Amino acid sequence: MLEVKSLTKSFGGVKAVQDVSFSVGEGAIHSVIGPNGAGKTTLFNLITGVYQPTAGQILLNGEDVTGLKPDMLARRGMSRTFQNLQICMNMSACENVMLGAHLSLNHGLLAGMFSGRALAARDRECTAEAHKLMAFTGVAKYIHAHATQMSFGALKRLEIARALAAKPRMLLLDEPAAGLNHTETGEISDLIRKIAQTGVTVLLVEHDMKMVMSISNHILVLDYGKKLAEGTAEQMSRDPAVVSAYLGAA
Repeated sequence: MLEVKSLTKSFGGVKAVQDVSFSVGEGAIHSVIGPNGAGKTTLFNLITGVYQPTAGQILLNGEDVTGLKPDMLARRGMSRTFQNLQICMNMSACENVMLGAHLSLNHGLLAGMFSGRALAARDRECTAEAHKLMAFTGVAKYIHAHATQMSFGALKRLEIARALAAKPRMLLLDEPAAGLNHTETGEISDLIRKIAQTGVTVLLVEHDMKMVMSISNHILVLDYGKKLAEGTAEQMSRDPAVVSAYLGAA
């Protein structure tokens, strides 16, 4: 589904990502790991159009999408969450999820003037879809709540529900378990498995190694912006270079 070819991003004289290549199979849970400063979030921002690459190519379903803006990638089936929560705290929980479906809604002036009934019907459908997604992500009890009434762990799952409202074929999750306790991390792990079982491809950046090793079909390891290794969880846990990058070598 995704091919990254020789991707490079420089900020002045600093190469945050250097000549990184990898591919993600359809329906897989593919994780990107590495020490702090390894370039994981920069890689995500390049893939999702937040940053423009200095060099390299990104293919989505065989189409060259290098340098496309986030909204154009969303129209092609790519959605994401962020390392730091991007929840609209002045909205209800349900409204936050509905926001993710904005590309499929027509709320323009002409639609309001001449298609009022159709617009109202689509709003009801969108609300019902948001309720289903909130149930799917485990935050159904907040359907009638304001975002400010939700716990941090629930807000993490709400952000995933909003990303799913765009009906993506590929979902990128940037540290979904960051700041969560053991129980909440387990809930996020179960949710990611459920998402993959629906056919959505998942690309994951995460520091919780227990979580990564338990749910990933494939793992890419970055170190100082370069690809250090890739393979299955078992292969990565035994790779001396990976162990050295995380723990240091004598």
